[in-house]
Amino acid sequence: MTQVTEHGGGVWSLRVPIPDNPLGHTLVHVIDTDRGPVLVDTGWDDPDSWTALTDGLAALDIPVGDIHGVVITHHHPDHHGLSGQVREASGAWIAMHEADTAVVRRTRSAEPGVWLGYMTAKLTAAGAPDSHLAPLRAARSGGRMRTPPGLRAALPDREIVPGELLDLAGRRLRAIWTPGHTPGHVCLHLEEEHPSGLPGHGRLFSGDHLLPGISPHIGLYEDPDDATVTDPLGDYLDSLERIGRLDVAEVLPAHQHAFTDAAARVRELLAHHEARLTGLLALLATPLTPWQLAERMEWNRPWAAIRHGSRNIAVSEAESHLRRLVKLGRAEAVAGSEPVTYVAV
Repeated sequence: MTQVTEHGGGVWSLRVPIPDNPLGHTLVHVIDTDRGPVLVDTGWDDPDSWTALTDGLAALDIPVGDIHGVVITHHHPDHHGLSGQVREASGAWIAMHEADTAVVRRTRSAEPGVWLGYMTAKLTAAGAPDSHLAPLRAARSGGRMRTPPGLRAALPDREIVPGELLDLAGRRLRAIWTPGHTPGHVCLHLEEEHPSGLPGHGRLFSGDHLLPGISPHIGLYEDPDDATVTDPLGDYLDSLERIGRLDVAEVLPAHQHAFTDAAARVRELLAHHEARLTGLLALLATPLTPWQLAERMEWNRPWAAIRHGSRNIAVSEAESHLRRLVKLGRAEAVAGSEPVTYVAV
């Protein structure tokens, strides 16, 4: 795949690399509007990524200073990371759903060590062994804390309101709230006839919500100061069904490649998650902590080969599936267990 791909009708995608990540790159989309080009996402905050973004724009004869606006599908650093540099270079407005903007604000305002303390407490409650917790405790007590990615990303100055058309002159781009991967993830429905005449209702910029060959990570998204019990997997499944009903002609995702037949892909993902939940119930014939469940779940590589940070993500995904099973009445916490174990019912 070349760095720049034309999708027709004033829409292009640019491959922006993600350092040291198996996904390889983010597809940043460019939409021509009557007030100037608008980006959907920006890519990871890294010098090579910035070069790829600006070189891709230059191949379209677009100076980065001409960018009119940026629409962010969600706050993750491979989507939002370069927004600060784009704004500095162009003065572009930055739009995001309020739920993810709240995450950006929280990340910026948190005192050093707060997130490490929260993660340590969460993993302790999930049954993580001392060998996994020790590096987190040492980093917090010794002040060796990595700067979280995305801190140079822009604080959004526009709110994406679900159901409303974005202010893109000459284009009809409607926001669809699709929580699950993040609390404020949005897909963007370009309500215009497909330039190649494909049947269906326009095109969908799907971010990480709907991808052609992988299922996005569905973990817990929580405010450390908010005790509300969330159900991100339930949110994701509901959002998938909403997208499946749009009957779009083509999907332009943020990773992999463009594809058609969104409804079929939605059915595949719904079936995948139902099969996974059923498989977890078999594992929960014996009470397990979230950590123990994650150890036994099927991943794209053996548990022993999963690195420290990725194990945190895996445990978060295990917990999101447990919450869905509990909400459906198919599993429950074992009274008096510490750390808490869960069992199928």
